[in-house]
Amino acid sequence: MDGRYSTFARLLRKDGFVVAPNRDTLTAAVLERARVLVIANALPDTVDWVEPTQPAFTAMEVAAVEQWVNDGGSLLLIADHTPFARAAENLAAAFGIVFQDGYAVRPTDYSGQYVFRRGDNTLGTDIITTGRRPEERIDSVVSFTGQAFRALRPVRALMTIDSTLTLFFPITDREITAETPHIAAVGLLQGAVLRHGQGRVALFGEAAMFSAQIAGPKRIRMGMNNPSARQNGQFALNVMRWLVGVLEPD
Repeated sequence: MDGRYSTFARLLRKDGFVVAPNRDTLTAAVLERARVLVIANALPDTVDWVEPTQPAFTAMEVAAVEQWVNDGGSLLLIADHTPFARAAENLAAAFGIVFQDGYAVRPTDYSGQYVFRRGDNTLGTDIITTGRRPEERIDSVVSFTGQAFRALRPVRALMTIDSTLTLFFPITDREITAETPHIAAVGLLQGAVLRHGQGRVALFGEAAMFSAQIAGPKRIRMGMNNPSARQNGQFALNVMRWLVGVLEPD
């Protein structure tokens, strides 16, 4: 993880997780060292911000990760808006997930901060959002733009987009206007979990929600720094606890 996700890493360490970076090609031997593989906004070695972005993972790496999960490993795959969704789409596809390489934003002002709430069913009711004790219960989480994805297999939806967001597909990064190609985002997902063989997979289409940022010249508070995202940290812990089987043991 880079510096943007250091808060997430500190939360995990405080919860008893050992967090270590990996700079090696993903092979069976490398994956044997991990209990949970966390991939956040992976990019190829050379990234061009004009489409199409090349895959961040080779076919051999995708096959190795899929087999490792099938045999009992756990994967947390986070891929944000363009170009991150395209870079990770081959890995997501191995688990029946179609990442959409665009921006999920409001067509009125092109902003993407979005609150998923238990009360309106955009935040799913699940052991991950209910937790084991009252202090682990999640009633809302906040995302900050991101992409949206669909599932080709049964999943447990955690974050489902409503009709207020549209998915735009700009040709050049961040250049979004009313003429930019787009589709309705309603019913698409920004967060879901699934079982794959003996393993577990959690997928998210937005990365800033797991970070703590002061972004841009206006110093906008994003992720866990945002006052409206008070439960994002607990949500991240609940996801990791599910991945290792503390929540919902086998």
